[in-house]
Amino acid sequence: MILNLKNSWWKYLCVILVIYTVLAGLLVPSPRLPILNETIRNLYFHVPMWFCMTVLLLISAVHSALYLGKANIKNDLYAVEAANTGVFMGVLGLLTGSLWAKFTWGTFWTSDPKLNAAAVGELIYIAYIILRGSFTDEQQRARIGAIFNLFAFPIFISIIYILPRLTDSLHPGNGGNPAFSQYDLDSRMRLVFYPAVIGFILLGVWFTQLRVRLRLIENKLEH
Repeated sequence: MILNLKNSWWKYLCVILVIYTVLAGLLVPSPRLPILNETIRNLYFHVPMWFCMTVLLLISAVHSALYLGKANIKNDLYAVEAANTGVFMGVLGLLTGSLWAKFTWGTFWTSDPKLNAAAVGELIYIAYIILRGSFTDEQQRARIGAIFNLFAFPIFISIIYILPRLTDSLHPGNGGNPAFSQYDLDSRMRLVFYPAVIGFILLGVWFTQLRVRLRLIENKLEH
């Protein structure tokens, strides 16, 4: 199993990195960029949440492919729970992004292609979860869900990471708008940002594992 990480060292690493991110993200001096000012600290939380979501949705898609090949119900559980956790991280990403937009753009939401694409991406996976819930037969639910998931992931990647780059956008890194790394040379931010990405990804994987274990226990009790 892709998520079957038996050794617990990475869990300790996850806790250390997340605590470090919170403390350093709030306390380490940040560059005073125009308009952004102290809100640039949101970079340590908003962006890693989206990286975490993307990794989890990739894991979900791979497990869906494994289910179609082996019809192992554990693969289906990993697929749906990774997607559930990914959607949750995406919601947190939207909330932190909206808060950031309020302070930098003056509104919680705009018609920016990146923001609209993020909302559509969330809706695609919410549709996946709803679709699964519409089937009562376990094997049919897993099979149809896996097929949908394999189409959903490349669509998600296209609308989130490719299409916004082809048009004008306020969002950094899209539509000719430079990303932070291109105009922010403060290495102190990188010392927090990269550990934050790793920490949030590990946290998402850990949470997914716990959800899968709970589902397996529920299945044993039902049968």
